[in-house]
Amino acid sequence: MTTILVTGGAGYVGSHTVIELLGAGYDVVVLDNFSNSSPEALRRVRELAGRDFAVYEADILDAVALDRLFAEQPVDAVIHFAALKAVGESVADPLAYYRNNVSGTISLLDAMRRHGVRRIVFSSSAAVYGNNGKGPLKEDEPLEPASPYGRTKAMMEQILRDAAASDPNWSVALLRYFNPAGAHPSGRIGEDPAGPPGNLMPNIVQTAVGKRKELVIYGNDYPTPDGTGVRDYIHVMDLARGHVKALEKVIRERIVETYNLGTGRGVSVLELVRAFEEATGVRIPYRFEPRRPGDVAISLADPSKAERELSWRAERDVGDMCLDAWRWQRQNPDGYAPDRGLREQETVRRKTRANHAE
Repeated sequence: MTTILVTGGAGYVGSHTVIELLGAGYDVVVLDNFSNSSPEALRRVRELAGRDFAVYEADILDAVALDRLFAEQPVDAVIHFAALKAVGESVADPLAYYRNNVSGTISLLDAMRRHGVRRIVFSSSAAVYGNNGKGPLKEDEPLEPASPYGRTKAMMEQILRDAAASDPNWSVALLRYFNPAGAHPSGRIGEDPAGPPGNLMPNIVQTAVGKRKELVIYGNDYPTPDGTGVRDYIHVMDLARGHVKALEKVIRERIVETYNLGTGRGVSVLELVRAFEEATGVRIPYRFEPRRPGDVAISLADPSKAERELSWRAERDVGDMCLDAWRWQRQNPDGYAPDRGLREQETVRRKTRANHAE
């Protein structure tokens, strides 16, 4: 049976992808340092999938831990999620992002090469496009990342391309996805950021459940129809299925390809708020604040290449995302509560280590 290593597998997109992998018949090994994720998520994944899998608590920068994992597990391919991912935090602490995301990816690729594993699906981001254009973005658009986070993703993509150019045994899929939202339809797993969330949907549902007094909308003066930022929101289960489709291709063929995963439909912040209110019947109070550094006005995918080459397309709409996200938050108002304090302490320690590492 084919065994897949999922780095960052306890995270939001990672945990949903692990469920899809298990459902598709793969064996899974998860590597996660739990700095912004929870072991409880993996316990619930086991419960939902009815299958067990190996978990290693370690950092991708830890070469010794990576060697031990590859020596102990028959890994055939890797899906690489492990990274810091908040645009605003990357502007405030860029060195932590370059160290963790770029150096961590090099550490992982070195370990893969030492152990003869050369098939990888990489979790990239639409942030690599930055302010480039207003229409649907194709994969061959010039890259103009507007934040350190986006620049780390663009660098990681280039590192993977260069590795593949040096050795034709590599098979690489680079997945640029847009704005994940929603949750598993069971409501058992979902998005649970440690500390204040950087994404819109968790802010909306935390406001709906009473954890926040009101939603803060950053920027109402963008060149968009209602002045708020426009994004391509994709249901996390559609996104997880896209990773499985990409994995099938890198196992079946030797490729180095980039794919957008999105819907191709733009939704503004205010439109998403109204869609949530309509789907759930819960009113969301909000106020405006100035734009955040690194944010862009419009980010919209052209997903036609993924549909053509991976036989993948998004199937769920914004209403589904709102309902599933609300079910998750309503059933879990404090998220994966038991270890939240430990996770927040680890986040502080991580930032402290980054600030004093040199």
